[in-house]
Amino acid sequence: MTTTESASGRYRALETWPTEDLVDGMIESQYSAVAAVQAASGSIVAAIDAAVERLRGGGRLIYAGAGTSGRIAAQDAAELPPTFSWPYERAVPVMAGGEAALLRAVEGAEDDGAAARQALDELGLTAQDVVIGVAASGNTPFAVAALARARDSGALAIAVYNNRDGRMAEVADVRVLIETGAELLAGSTRLKAGTAQKVVLNCISTGIMVRLGFVYRGLMVEMQPTNAKLQQRARRVVAELADCSEDTAAAALAEAGDSIKLATVMLVKSLDRGEAEALLARGGGTLRGALG
Repeated sequence: MTTTESASGRYRALETWPTEDLVDGMIESQYSAVAAVQAASGSIVAAIDAAVERLRGGGRLIYAGAGTSGRIAAQDAAELPPTFSWPYERAVPVMAGGEAALLRAVEGAEDDGAAARQALDELGLTAQDVVIGVAASGNTPFAVAALARARDSGALAIAVYNNRDGRMAEVADVRVLIETGAELLAGSTRLKAGTAQKVVLNCISTGIMVRLGFVYRGLMVEMQPTNAKLQQRARRVVAELADCSEDTAAAALAEAGDSIKLATVMLVKSLDRGEAEALLARGGGTLRGALG
C-alpha cells in the first residue's frame, strides 16, 4: 500500500528536473491533495454534525498533534476567536512538546503519549468537548494517546490522518482518512499530507461555525474588528445587511461596541441597543435567529 513514507517512481529523478518542471510537479501534487479531501467529504460531514451536537452544550474544540500536523492544527484553533468570536478558552491546541514546538522542532515529543494524556487530563475533559487528533501517519503516539483519552473521557474523538493503516482509526469516533499517498519528497508530510490536513480542518471548523449560526448570508457577522482593515470590513458588512451607508453603519457599530450583529439588528429593526440585545437573546444569540 502506498503511504506518505513511500518513495514514488514519479519523482525518482526529481533533482535532475529543470526548475519549471519541478514547480509544475509540486503544484500537481497539491491538486492531488485536494482531490483526496474530496474523497473524504462524507467523513467531514459526519465530523461537523457530531461536533455541533457537543459544542452546543458549551464544549471546547481541542486540537492534538505533533510536528507539522500539530502546527496546522494550532493555526486552525488560533483563527477561530478573531473570525467567529469563538472564545479562546474553547479553541485549545495541545501540541507535542508544548508551545515552544510551534516554532522549533522538539525531537521525540511526538512519541510521548503520556504527555498527551496528561495535557488532556489537566484540561478536565467533559462529554461536551471535541478532540481532533491530526497525524499524517495515523500512528503518532501523541495523537493516538490524545484520542484514546478523549474517548475514555466521553468526549468526541475525531481522527484526521493520511494512511489507511493508522492506529488513530481504532480510537476515534469519527475517522477522516485523506489518502494523499506518496509525497514528492518521501516522508515529507508538510507537503501533500499537510495541505490536505489544512483543507480538512478549514472545512470542519468553518462548517461547525456555520451550523452554530456564526455566519449570516455568507458574511462573518461574529468577526472582531480589531484593526483598520477589519473595521472597514465591519462597516461594509453592516452597510450591506442593513442597506445603509457606511457612515450610518460606522455610527451604529460605535453604539454597539463594534458588534456587527448588534449594529445590524439595531439598524434593520430600528431598535436601540438594549432592545436589539433583547431580540438577539430571544433569537439564540444569532443574527438569523433575530432577523429570520
